[in-house]
Amino acid sequence: MDQTSEEFPEPKEEEEPMEEKHTASKKSTKPTSLSWGFKTREIPMMKIPNHFHAKKTENILILAAFSIGLGSTWRFPYLCHQNGGGSFLLIYVTLLLLLGIPLMYMEMVIGQWLRMDNIQAWRYLVPWLSGVGYSSMLACVLVVLYNSALVSWSLFYLGQSFDYPLPWQHCPLVENLSVAVSGSLHHHPSSGSNCLWSEPHQHFWYHTILRASNQIEEGIEVLVLNVTLCLLATWIFLYVTMVIRIKISVLMMIFSILLPNILLFCFFIRTLFLSGVKAGLWRLVTTEVSILASLDAWRQAGGHVLYSLGLGMGTILTFSSYQTRSENYIKWASFVAMVNLMTSLLSSSVTFLVLGFWATSSGSVCVERSVNTLLNLIANGELPPAAWPPKDIIHKPPLEYLHWINKLPSNLQSEIIYLTLHCSILIEKEEIMEGPGLAYVAFSQAISVFPGSSFWAIIFFMSLAIMGLGTMVTLLEGIVLPLQQSVSALARHPKLVPVLVCSGGFLCSLVFSSRPGSYVVFLFDDHLVPMLLLIIVVLQNLSLAWVYGVKRFRADIFSQLGRLVWAPFTFLWSYVTLPMLLALLTIYFLNLYHSKPLYYVSWNDSMSQEVKRPYEKIALGWVTFLSVLALLPIPLYPLQHWWYLDDQNICETLEKPLSSKKTVPVPNRVTQWPMHPIRKLTLRNQEKSKVLFKCKSPPEAFLHPQNLRTRKDSEDYSNFSFPGATIASCATSVASTFREVSRHTGLPEAGLDSHSAGEK
Repeated sequence: MDQTSEEFPEPKEEEEPMEEKHTASKKSTKPTSLSWGFKTREIPMMKIPNHFHAKKTENILILAAFSIGLGSTWRFPYLCHQNGGGSFLLIYVTLLLLLGIPLMYMEMVIGQWLRMDNIQAWRYLVPWLSGVGYSSMLACVLVVLYNSALVSWSLFYLGQSFDYPLPWQHCPLVENLSVAVSGSLHHHPSSGSNCLWSEPHQHFWYHTILRASNQIEEGIEVLVLNVTLCLLATWIFLYVTMVIRIKISVLMMIFSILLPNILLFCFFIRTLFLSGVKAGLWRLVTTEVSILASLDAWRQAGGHVLYSLGLGMGTILTFSSYQTRSENYIKWASFVAMVNLMTSLLSSSVTFLVLGFWATSSGSVCVERSVNTLLNLIANGELPPAAWPPKDIIHKPPLEYLHWINKLPSNLQSEIIYLTLHCSILIEKEEIMEGPGLAYVAFSQAISVFPGSSFWAIIFFMSLAIMGLGTMVTLLEGIVLPLQQSVSALARHPKLVPVLVCSGGFLCSLVFSSRPGSYVVFLFDDHLVPMLLLIIVVLQNLSLAWVYGVKRFRADIFSQLGRLVWAPFTFLWSYVTLPMLLALLTIYFLNLYHSKPLYYVSWNDSMSQEVKRPYEKIALGWVTFLSVLALLPIPLYPLQHWWYLDDQNICETLEKPLSSKKTVPVPNRVTQWPMHPIRKLTLRNQEKSKVLFKCKSPPEAFLHPQNLRTRKDSEDYSNFSFPGATIASCATSVASTFREVSRHTGLPEAGLDSHSAGEK
């Protein structure tokens, strides 16, 4: 038996059934020389057991469902509205082609090649950047936390959908209406809330669901009961999912992808017949040069490409590690990106059509609609004749209509407002709504125009909640599985993991159920998470393209999978994606720390309108703190390794001359820790070296622990303890021996002389 089979034994089929490998992989058990001089050998990486037992096609469908989740249906529409519609769409498609698809293909190929989770894969490729996997896991934690708030909003809408008529279709009955009306007319704070300055759907969003405060620093300690209960239900569902280990079928995944798109398409067709929608649709397809030149639009589009596809979160790499060797990932990466783009276009189309309807149905048009409805109610006997409006009121300014309402008795005022006012009289057309709740408000408006609106609301918000929960389940798998593989304590107590994850997640996400919770969600979504993902993806792209090497990566893929990586993608990784990512990251830093003050959209309760407020320094301080905390694992590993570097070199140096067997060298890896030349022992330190013969840790076992890993011990193998126990004991014995020899000989406690004469 040759030395290769001794060092890397093939797993027995009796222990674990292994999938059939590609024929090219079977021929690569020995080093293979390629035309560009790299030598590669297949390293038997074991497949991690899947928590949800999904295989092959299911994993690709999971990634597709993840890409059309809340990122496409909730996040993309309001970003598109903030950045000029068609201009943002053009920027997004450009970045999706140049960044999204190449980087997604890169993570898919790495996962298929190494058969490792996110943490172990980057530890193997670039040991000095092993912390990137932990940072991506922490970024996933932040995404899961604020996505739980989005799911809780969907659940609240779902609970309200069982009422008929839907509660967001009408302006609510208010007290002290005359004071409210006069306050709105004179732009003074009013004691009652009203829909005179806002749409009923917008009013329902801010007052009934969020009970939003006026600014992010106000009411952070006050929890909104309804949202908190929905948040608790979200985490209970996730806990049950993790405990019972749901088995995902192909039909379930296809249903979760098709149903939201079918509903969005139905909404799109129905809203096409509303008045004034042409203006909204035209804004979606037109571009403006000023917005194309806006750095902030490119920043938000680039961040959304990473967020919506899950780049830098580890989910793509982890799920791709479950695939067979014959998968064509160019096709799958393009498929996921196109599904994402299609859903984003549908949701944005519905949103812009509703915006066009609002813009043309407010002001004088709203007065005319209200008067016609009022006359019909009086004719049917639902309102008394005293509610008859003055003649030619519809041809006068909207303020005249409000003056007439103000003169009526208070009970009659309330009935007229509740029964007739389904639009805004004094709303400003250019500033209808810009906040992150735009999609929820627009979808609720689209549902209102359907016959049997309660049925459509139940179906849609149920699918929206399922999509959000599916996104969170996917992210949790990317967190839990690497932790169980890296932390032995969690692997020994698997039942403890769901309790810790769900209880900790619920407690940490309570900040999003406070009165300014929606503003905190926007802070996380627009500034914190995209910047973290950009930093992580920059390091990953840099590691593969320039540290590990693109040519070497192509050689390894050819040796392992039997085919070359598509050449245009290797060019993009080296010369296109990395410079673009660095440029986007620079824009993020300038936007956060150097440009003019950042603003967020808040709700002014006295005016029933959205206003822009600047962030306080404490809010941006939290962004900096959480960013540093999430990125802290990246420098920790090289610092800890540097601390033990000298002792490891001693053990590695003196172990090699003692080996009597001729070993097959491990393929040369440019990313491994620096190896000093073999040092000769001088007379001065010969006595010190006697104890070093007890070191029995081969350098390959330390530098390449994955090479010796088998399926059996993959369950309790812990990669979290960076230096192994053998190395630690070796270093301790070396240090004690040096002190003992120095005490007897009077020589200084010096290590091995790395500059011995005669060594080449």
